[in-house]
Amino acid sequence: MSGSTTWYAQRSRNGDRGSATIWALATGLALILFALAVAEVGTAITTRRAAQVAADLGALAGAARAIEGAAAACGRAREYVVANGGDLRECRLDGLDLIVTAAVASQAGTASASARAGPVDSPPLPA
Repeated sequence: MSGSTTWYAQRSRNGDRGSATIWALATGLALILFALAVAEVGTAITTRRAAQVAADLGALAGAARAIEGAAAACGRAREYVVANGGDLRECRLDGLDLIVTAAVASQAGTASASARAGPVDSPPLPA
């Protein structure tokens, strides 16, 4: 071994100083950051959909009680919104239509959605 150089010494003299390791680490970090960003977007989309589901179901449940007044309709809507993981932000009657706004919080933030439910205005069926 005294007269010959080791493979590591030859590599070092040829200019390889571990740059591939740095590039591999940088690429790995970029992939991890990209995956985290995609996960964050997925969480935001899921939260938005959960808010829409809570608002839809709250409006449908409350509209069934619209004939009893705003208090009964909004009370029923609140039960359904809360059961679906949301908070009732707004509830009002517009004739027999119930308009509900629900919000759902997550790590990505708070998403809100509105829904309207009421009787269908349709022409009378032919006899």
